[in-house]
Amino acid sequence: MLTGKQKRFLRSKAHHLNPIFQVGKGGVNENMIKQVGEALEARELLKVTVLQNCDEDRDTVAEQLVKGTKAELVQVIGNIIVLYKESKENKQIELP
Repeated sequence: MLTGKQKRFLRSKAHHLNPIFQVGKGGVNENMIKQVGEALEARELLKVTVLQNCDEDRDTVAEQLVKGTKAELVQVIGNIIVLYKESKENKQIELP
Protein backbone atom coordinates (compact mmCIF):
# COMPACT_ATOMS: atom_id res chain seq x y z
CA MET A 1 0.00 0.00 0.00
CA LEU A 2 1.35 3.42 -0.98
CA THR A 3 1.46 6.31 1.48
CA GLY A 4 0.21 9.79 0.57
CA LYS A 5 3.76 11.04 0.21
CA GLN A 6 4.65 8.20 -2.17
CA LYS A 7 1.52 8.80 -4.26
CA ARG A 8 2.37 12.50 -4.53
CA PHE A 9 5.89 11.59 -5.65
CA LEU A 10 4.58 9.12 -8.27
CA ARG A 11 2.01 11.63 -9.55
CA SER A 12 4.79 14.15 -10.15
CA LYS A 13 6.80 11.49 -12.03
CA ALA A 14 3.78 10.43 -14.10
CA HIS A 15 2.86 13.98 -15.09
CA HIS A 16 5.22 13.97 -18.07
CA LEU A 17 4.34 10.48 -19.30
CA ASN A 18 2.09 9.81 -22.27
CA PRO A 19 -0.60 7.10 -21.99
CA ILE A 20 0.57 3.89 -23.67
CA PHE A 21 -2.65 1.85 -23.39
CA GLN A 22 -6.24 2.64 -24.33
CA VAL A 23 -9.32 0.86 -23.01
CA GLY A 24 -12.10 1.01 -25.57
CA LYS A 25 -15.35 -0.69 -26.43
CA GLY A 26 -14.08 -4.18 -25.58
CA GLY A 27 -13.20 -3.18 -22.03
CA VAL A 28 -10.47 -4.95 -20.07
CA ASN A 29 -9.61 -8.50 -21.18
CA GLU A 30 -6.96 -11.08 -20.25
CA ASN A 31 -4.66 -10.08 -23.11
CA MET A 32 -4.70 -6.43 -22.10
CA ILE A 33 -3.98 -7.29 -18.45
CA LYS A 34 -1.01 -9.40 -19.58
CA GLN A 35 0.37 -6.57 -21.74
CA VAL A 36 -0.11 -3.94 -19.02
CA GLY A 37 1.64 -6.27 -16.56
CA GLU A 38 4.62 -6.66 -18.90
CA ALA A 39 4.79 -2.90 -19.48
CA LEU A 40 4.68 -2.28 -15.72
CA GLU A 41 7.60 -4.69 -15.26
CA ALA A 42 9.59 -2.71 -17.84
CA ARG A 43 8.56 0.82 -16.80
CA GLU A 44 7.14 0.60 -13.25
CA LEU A 45 4.88 3.63 -13.84
CA LEU A 46 2.41 4.09 -16.69
CA LYS A 47 -0.78 5.78 -17.80
CA VAL A 48 -3.86 4.15 -19.32
CA THR A 49 -6.54 6.13 -21.16
CA VAL A 50 -10.21 5.12 -20.93
CA LEU A 51 -11.87 6.01 -24.23
CA GLN A 52 -15.36 7.49 -24.37
CA ASN A 53 -16.81 4.45 -26.16
CA CYS A 54 -15.82 2.17 -23.25
CA ASP A 55 -18.87 0.42 -21.75
CA GLU A 56 -17.52 0.42 -18.17
CA ASP A 57 -16.78 3.48 -16.07
CA ARG A 58 -13.18 4.45 -15.37
CA ASP A 59 -13.23 3.33 -11.72
CA THR A 60 -14.29 -0.19 -12.71
CA VAL A 61 -11.57 -0.29 -15.37
CA ALA A 62 -8.98 0.89 -12.82
CA GLU A 63 -10.11 -1.76 -10.33
CA GLN A 64 -9.88 -4.54 -12.96
CA LEU A 65 -6.38 -3.45 -14.02
CA VAL A 66 -5.18 -3.24 -10.40
CA LYS A 67 -6.55 -6.71 -9.57
CA GLY A 68 -5.26 -8.30 -12.77
CA THR A 69 -1.74 -6.86 -12.63
CA LYS A 70 -1.42 -6.66 -8.81
CA ALA A 71 -0.31 -3.04 -9.24
CA GLU A 72 -0.96 0.03 -7.09
CA LEU A 73 -3.46 2.65 -8.22
CA VAL A 74 -1.76 6.04 -8.01
CA GLN A 75 -4.63 8.16 -9.32
CA VAL A 76 -7.62 8.40 -11.64
CA ILE A 77 -7.91 11.85 -13.13
CA GLY A 78 -10.30 12.56 -15.96
CA ASN A 79 -10.15 9.52 -18.22
CA ILE A 80 -6.55 8.69 -17.32
CA ILE A 81 -5.49 5.99 -14.86
CA VAL A 82 -1.97 6.03 -13.39
CA LEU A 83 -0.59 2.67 -12.23
CA TYR A 84 2.61 1.74 -10.37
CA LYS A 85 4.22 -1.61 -9.72
CA GLU A 86 7.72 -2.15 -8.40
CA SER A 87 9.82 -3.99 -10.97
CA LYS A 88 11.61 -7.22 -10.02
CA GLU A 89 14.26 -7.06 -12.75
CA ASN A 90 15.03 -3.39 -13.47
CA LYS A 91 14.06 -1.12 -10.58
CA GLN A 92 14.22 2.52 -11.65
CA ILE A 93 12.02 4.49 -9.24
CA GLU A 94 13.16 4.95 -5.65
CA LEU A 95 10.14 5.76 -3.46
CA PRO A 96 10.53 8.32 -0.64
